[in-house]
Amino acid sequence: MSLYLLVGLGNPGGEYAKTRHNAGFLVLGELARRWGASWDFEKKFSARIAKVRRGECQVLLCQPQTFMNSSGEAVSAVIGFYQVPTNQLLVAVDDADLPLGELRMRPAGSSGGHHGLESIEQHLGTREYARLRVGIGRRDGEREITNYVLGRFHSTEAPVLDKVLAAASDQIECWMDSGLQKAMSLFNGPVAGLENERKEQ
Repeated sequence: MSLYLLVGLGNPGGEYAKTRHNAGFLVLGELARRWGASWDFEKKFSARIAKVRRGECQVLLCQPQTFMNSSGEAVSAVIGFYQVPTNQLLVAVDDADLPLGELRMRPAGSSGGHHGLESIEQHLGTREYARLRVGIGRRDGEREITNYVLGRFHSTEAPVLDKVLAAASDQIECWMDSGLQKAMSLFNGPVAGLENERKEQ
């Protein structure tokens, strides 16, 4: 039976819940809700883990609880324990260089300055794993974005966020069912129905 590991990056704790930097956590939360999976904290991984069988696949959902910059510790521990091949690993992560309402899946690549991806690359010794970047945007012209990414989504962004999380979950399911190329071609770019809303922001 194929084993997949889906990782969502974020920071643990109530003060970080539903912040922009936790977009990866939110995607995994939507998948768990959709699949009826329940979370358990597994101390040996320093991660929340949810397990679900989907068709002929066993799926592990993982939310590292190490804080973002040490995400690789948890991811490498899970991969080592379950012997998950890196071609069946996908990491969902926020991306301030993409506008809110846009998704970008890639088969591999650099961290793009994202400390969570940097940590995973360091611990796994490879960039060769799928990643789904979830656009959170940035304020016009601002390069110092720490306060922005650690801030919560505005109430006016909630309808957009709901559509993004649903589309991201659809894209991950497509990746598992039909492969990365199809998932990229069908879902990369602005989420369907949000093109006009994004232009007005």
